Amino acid sequence: MQTTQPVGQASARGWRSLWALAWLCLCTGQAAAQTVPCKALVATGNPEYSPYLWRDPSDDTRLIGANADLMQLLSKEIGLPIEVKYLGSWARVQEQAKSGRVDLIAGAFFTLPRLDYMDYFYPAFRSTRTVIWTPAKNTFPYKAWSDLKGRKGLTVLNNSFGEGFDRYAKEFLQIDEVSQLEQAFRMLGVGRAQYIVYEEDPGRALAAKLGYTELKTSAVAVSNEGLHLTLSHLSPCNTGELRGRIAKALNKLTKDQVMKQLVETNIQRWRQQAGP
Repeated sequence: MQTTQPVGQASARGWRSLWALAWLCLCTGQAAAQTVPCKALVATGNPEYSPYLWRDPSDDTRLIGANADLMQLLSKEIGLPIEVKYLGSWARVQEQAKSGRVDLIAGAFFTLPRLDYMDYFYPAFRSTRTVIWTPAKNTFPYKAWSDLKGRKGLTVLNNSFGEGFDRYAKEFLQIDEVSQLEQAFRMLGVGRAQYIVYEEDPGRALAAKLGYTELKTSAVAVSNEGLHLTLSHLSPCNTGELRGRIAKALNKLTKDQVMKQLVETNIQRWRQQAGP
């Protein structure tokens, strides 16, 4: 005698089978995506960061500079092409890293919030000095962070100058953010701020290019921070195997002190492009 199942029970089993099949397809697709080999990397960074990075005058879709040259040396070490592209302002670059639309950032200071969306490689490949920029006729002396209290400052959007100073500035200082350093220089020149917080070498390079001679920098640094290479959490190339290869290669290049020569070469390159 043939038995029959209740219609509801058969229907439930059918749905469970469909869900199981869908889950299997999803897992298979994810596994396949994870096993696709990384064949190339895209790097970017702050485009107003000479001598480290700036837009190529002959191809404005590319970034050139000491950090871009370092990426090419790294490329040879790990055996993968690395394209260094211009992807917008420094703020936009960080958004690109958050979304995984770019693999590497070629030069970022360490901050805790950035750990939420990218991995840092150690050691830092360069140490940079951040200073206070003021008009040449400025009379207030800068010797400590507290000297900035009660004064209106400027910096570039989404910039960091070390965890310590960032916390202090957030609690005690009035520092507005603008999209570009050139804009900050103009505002300082017309008295809309009393100082700018920015790195010394990139600031000097841009000031020289723009002909801003009526500026001076503090003898005392705000901070000395390391520039790191970072890899987006959402990059399809972010695997343990590749992170290990990059870390070993970067460690080798850092020990060889290649950045010292790359920076000197690109300072001259920038000056030649900027003209007299």
